[in-house]
Amino acid sequence: MTFQEQIQQGIPDQLPKPKPYETNINHAPKRKEILSEEEKKLALKNALRYFEPKFHAELIQEFKKELDEFGRIYMYRFRPDYEMKARDIAEYPGKSEQAKAIMLMIQNNLDYAVAQHPHELITYGGNGAVFSNWAQYLLTMKYLSEMTDEQTLTMYSGHPMGLFPSHKDAPRVVVTNGMMIPNYSKPDDWEKFNALGVTQYGQMTAGSYMYIGPQGIVHGTTITVLNAFRKINKEPKGGLFVTSGLGGMSGAQPKAGNIAGCVTVIAEVNPKITKIRHDQKWVNEIHENLDELVARVRKAQENKETVSLAYLGNIVDIWEKFDAENLRIDIGSDQTSLHNPWAGGYYPVGQTFEESNKMMAENPELFKEKVQETLRRHAAAINKHTEKGTYFFDYGNAFLLEASRAGADVMAKNPTLGREFKYPSYVQDIMGPMCFDYGFGPFRWVCTSGKPEDLQKTDEIACNVLEEMIKNSPEEIQQQMKDNIQWIKGAQENKLVVGSQARILYADAEGRMKIAEAFNRAIANGEIGAVVLGRDHHDVSGTDSPYRETSNIYDGSRFTADMAIHNVIGDSFRGATWVSIHNGGGVGWGEVINGGFGMLLDGSDDADRRLKSMLFWDVNNGISRRSWARNEGAVFAIKRAMEAEPKLKVTLPNFVDESLF
Repeated sequence: MTFQEQIQQGIPDQLPKPKPYETNINHAPKRKEILSEEEKKLALKNALRYFEPKFHAELIQEFKKELDEFGRIYMYRFRPDYEMKARDIAEYPGKSEQAKAIMLMIQNNLDYAVAQHPHELITYGGNGAVFSNWAQYLLTMKYLSEMTDEQTLTMYSGHPMGLFPSHKDAPRVVVTNGMMIPNYSKPDDWEKFNALGVTQYGQMTAGSYMYIGPQGIVHGTTITVLNAFRKINKEPKGGLFVTSGLGGMSGAQPKAGNIAGCVTVIAEVNPKITKIRHDQKWVNEIHENLDELVARVRKAQENKETVSLAYLGNIVDIWEKFDAENLRIDIGSDQTSLHNPWAGGYYPVGQTFEESNKMMAENPELFKEKVQETLRRHAAAINKHTEKGTYFFDYGNAFLLEASRAGADVMAKNPTLGREFKYPSYVQDIMGPMCFDYGFGPFRWVCTSGKPEDLQKTDEIACNVLEEMIKNSPEEIQQQMKDNIQWIKGAQENKLVVGSQARILYADAEGRMKIAEAFNRAIANGEIGAVVLGRDHHDVSGTDSPYRETSNIYDGSRFTADMAIHNVIGDSFRGATWVSIHNGGGVGWGEVINGGFGMLLDGSDDADRRLKSMLFWDVNNGISRRSWARNEGAVFAIKRAMEAEPKLKVTLPNFVDESLF
């Protein structure tokens, strides 16, 4: 069968032969035993409903074995035989170009070069799934190959519920992931209902088909690291940045450190992923001996090198060793997957990677104790360094939240609403006031032709737009504009593409609309092929997350999720090609609501109309909320937006004289 025929077939009429478990692939850890015997039967029934009854007798044994061995039913047998990667959009079968674009993006999320656990359909973060099983993937791709521009596919946490009649301006796909009743949104609820096959963790851009490899987080981390050094009035050259994690998202950190120009030391416990990052040249060196690492860091500092050094081991050992050696750390953070602390997101100190994985599955209560003990040691070591002048920030991975729950010394001595911890979230100190309040966030695009020359052309277009805009931009956003012009100029030489031909930069609503308009004109003129627009959910408007994206909201509303819900609803009727809304994201199940979109630019007048309507709303919705919270940068930005668009009328806050209290 051809690639197109396999897509159109969906779930095959005849059972494919079982596939061997490939040990050279980076697999998800075994999930903990959480289902009762009756619930295991229900999980099997739920899995078998995708298949005709004549196959049940054979599949039930296999699915039970997967459930027992891995804690989930992945249906490995049904993995397709074709290479999993984003192809030229013209290679996909179908009646709708928009649907073909979505197929392309789904396959990009599952590309072996992109996905963290590709055989388990997990893109990043340890549990950020595109689908829960391979039957869902096959059925979804079949539906997309059949749909017209007057149908919408509804996705219920990885399950394609079906194609429904709609209209050409409706989204082609509407995605929800993990949208639980609030009282059933604790970590163990995810374990249970995911094992039953009725919900999944979509992370942010995993379950919304908009991940572009680590490039997105490389850019965000580069901006963060540059501004962290600016906060301490130090040049990155010769400065030391210490952090941890080389997985799906955190693997971007050493590359970002290199672009910023500092010395980066990053710990990782997983040998396989450490080797992958080294092979990809995202990290320069691997070290396994702490004494040798200390000597190497001192040399790098003295010579003001730009270098990234991976330590194969636990981050706690680094913080403690560097303290004992009186090695000065300038800026520090952590990007382990602490949104998922009990299932592989964070590993206890003093044990091997293999020992930890075994304990995680077989003795989860002891594993939890060991993790919390490690968090207490981790925080204590960080505290010693910050007393010496280290600037430490929480990088939005729930480090401070989980450390506080473990009883670690991370709480502020005099807490105020929104400043409960002794260390800030990077959004509070950097990204919120500098970027999100002014409307700057992670705008991204993918060239559907797969041609590097198309990406180069779009880079040039975006750079020209930004350089023209900066001539008349106000002083308040000059630095943001300069950083992004510098980024886009260096994007090609930094070899940031992993998977699809994609790019990201931080832009405000005006910048996003002007760049998108220019792309659409270039497509209409035949200069480039069609382009998919999107963004990270980690943005101005898309996410309500009290310890990350909305941590610099101080009016008490940071625990509400109205903004994210309004955002996805507004995007859906203003022209998005697909929309998504998730529970979960990078800070944990039950801790955040986040949404995203995708939009196909095909050079048409319809695309031009949609991009102007949707992109304006997608950003200014968040600025208006941040303005109402009395964030001064956002008040400035929304006033500017109202001047540019007379139809926009936003309620502005009145400020209260503090002396009245």
